[in-house]
Amino acid sequence: MTLLLRQPTLPLFHSYLGSNPKFHISPTPYNFRHHKTTSFSSSGNVDSFTQNSGYLFQLSESEAESLSEYDVGRIGSIYRKKPLILGRRIFQIGTTLGKWVGLRFIDGLMDRADIMFKVRAAELRKILVELGPAYVKIAQAISSRSDLIPPSYLEELSLLQDRITPFSNEVAFNTIEQELGMPIDAIFSEISPQPVAAASLGQVYQARLRTTGQVVAVKVQRPGVKAAIALDIFILRFAAGIIRRARKINTDLQAVIDEWASSLFREMDYRKEAKNGLKFRELYGSLPDVVVPLMYIDKTTQKVLIMEWVDGQKLAEVKDLYLVEVGVYCSFNQLLEYGFYHADPHPGNLLRTYDGKLAYLDFGMMGEFNEELRDGFIEACLHLVNRDFEALARDFVTLGLLPPTAEKDAVTKALTGVFQNAVAQGVRNLSFGDFLGDLGFTMYKFKFQIPSYFSLVIRSLAVLEGIAISFNPDYKVLGSTYPWIARKVLMGSSPKLKSSLQSLLYKDGVFRIDRLESLLSEMLRARLDKALVQQDEFDKKFAAKDILSFTLVEQGSLVRNIFLEETAKGLDALGIATMNSIPFSVPFLSFPMTDEDVVNLRNFRRLVLLVSGLQDSGAETEKINNSENKRSSAVDLYQFLNQLPSTREIQPIVTFVNELPSEQRQQLYNLPSEVLSRLLTRIAARTVRRYLL
Repeated sequence: MTLLLRQPTLPLFHSYLGSNPKFHISPTPYNFRHHKTTSFSSSGNVDSFTQNSGYLFQLSESEAESLSEYDVGRIGSIYRKKPLILGRRIFQIGTTLGKWVGLRFIDGLMDRADIMFKVRAAELRKILVELGPAYVKIAQAISSRSDLIPPSYLEELSLLQDRITPFSNEVAFNTIEQELGMPIDAIFSEISPQPVAAASLGQVYQARLRTTGQVVAVKVQRPGVKAAIALDIFILRFAAGIIRRARKINTDLQAVIDEWASSLFREMDYRKEAKNGLKFRELYGSLPDVVVPLMYIDKTTQKVLIMEWVDGQKLAEVKDLYLVEVGVYCSFNQLLEYGFYHADPHPGNLLRTYDGKLAYLDFGMMGEFNEELRDGFIEACLHLVNRDFEALARDFVTLGLLPPTAEKDAVTKALTGVFQNAVAQGVRNLSFGDFLGDLGFTMYKFKFQIPSYFSLVIRSLAVLEGIAISFNPDYKVLGSTYPWIARKVLMGSSPKLKSSLQSLLYKDGVFRIDRLESLLSEMLRARLDKALVQQDEFDKKFAAKDILSFTLVEQGSLVRNIFLEETAKGLDALGIATMNSIPFSVPFLSFPMTDEDVVNLRNFRRLVLLVSGLQDSGAETEKINNSENKRSSAVDLYQFLNQLPSTREIQPIVTFVNELPSEQRQQLYNLPSEVLSRLLTRIAARTVRRYLL
């Protein structure tokens, strides 16, 4: 099948973070000044973010160096020796959050909760800023879910994406000079006099490289941010252990925090972020309408990152459903094709460029998804959609959500009760948020455990759905992802997925054509084309051509073999029905029409309709299935033949053959001989069974 993809047509010119889409470098260069190196704590102009975040203290040089990687043991050894700092921070967190919770409680008692709702939302945002970057990061994780977060809170939390109060330019420019080892005016010919965006971990300037004239984004890390986050993680991890023991939670909450913290520490090393960006660009930068900025590795250090400037607006603000579909396609490639995925795709990191492309930014927090888990995730989606809840329970063991000792029968029964009605409405109506919500009680009852990798994977999908439903409440990310999953299963080379497809399509040796029809139908939706994104249905004849083309390429070999085998079975059953319709008996050529033959005849008819682009109403199929005379009468055979497409209906497919590449045409011409060979084998086996065994 040919995937319809629109190739980029315009040259790329980029911006960063999208917080100021109309910003341009002034033609008058910034007046560069050499700055005397000063410590941050001695700076007279301290921003409110830093003032309230609790990291206005200095670690020794050896302590600071030891925090280059996430090491919970090392963090603990540092802060256990600093009881005053630790106590101050716990007191600050407790009193700040406690006061807000208390005010909300009083609002409820005084029956003014609704009136004060917006006020409390604004207060919560300010509190999160006061509590520091770790809490801002947590808030960003949920700031895109308009279906879960009240609008007032959502509006306030969205301000945390890239509008944190910046720290002083003097400190930022000193950091650039110290990290790069040269005066700032030797690096840039121009630089913005103020940061164009400020986030929890750093802030961004727009500049022009002196050597090449390229417009770049210069990201500078906040001083002391790593020490602050290390302290908060130490406290959160301790609290998680208490909560797990008190609530008897099966999930290792500390391991979940460790996974998140490890990603966060990697995000605070801009050298790793630059390497991540290069890898992301290599894997996904060539996808249609996807933009990944170039990283300047040679000009990047642990605290300063220089990358190509990407000009655009935040995706959540422009309501471009096509680019959401582009994001779904890119996420599929990240999670289920290569396993290297963007684990922090909050709305501030996704831009719509002015030439209509989707730009990914900020590659500090990335995740790895190994092949076994990728295949397990795909299998779970297949079994969920096809309501095979027994297999889904086994998938949860593979994914690490259930221990191998779990009661599979009880879990299967519970999953059936949770998802039966939801799945019956169709895969396109499956909401990711509802999916997680419905699963919650079952997970608690059967002591599901949440693997550390799972939270990042779930978040990457939830963010996209959150952005989409903000302007299209009916959007379902699973419904948009499943076509790519179906395509992966039908075209993949993984032995595990091939085995899974075989198990899905055959039960006790009986071919379930309805499942193949469903997979092929979904696979045809796996395309990126602006004209088709708004449509739910495709031209049937066009779909038939795609199916035929798909079965003739190497990637469709498994489906082609299924087609050939089931066609041979159908022709065999048709031959028996034909002989039984003759008024007189022909010795050695007449065979009884079995239930299996009736099923094969039905499947053959549906295969013909499938490749012809015609729909099966189902009424005539029921006549064949429910026929009282399984040997088939002349009337039954007439009905069957009358239901097959006419020569005129097949003509467009015949015409399409001439448009095929030569290799595919040759493959098509070989099909009749392959079918004949399989048919003769079946006839010979049938004859041997009847007369010699």
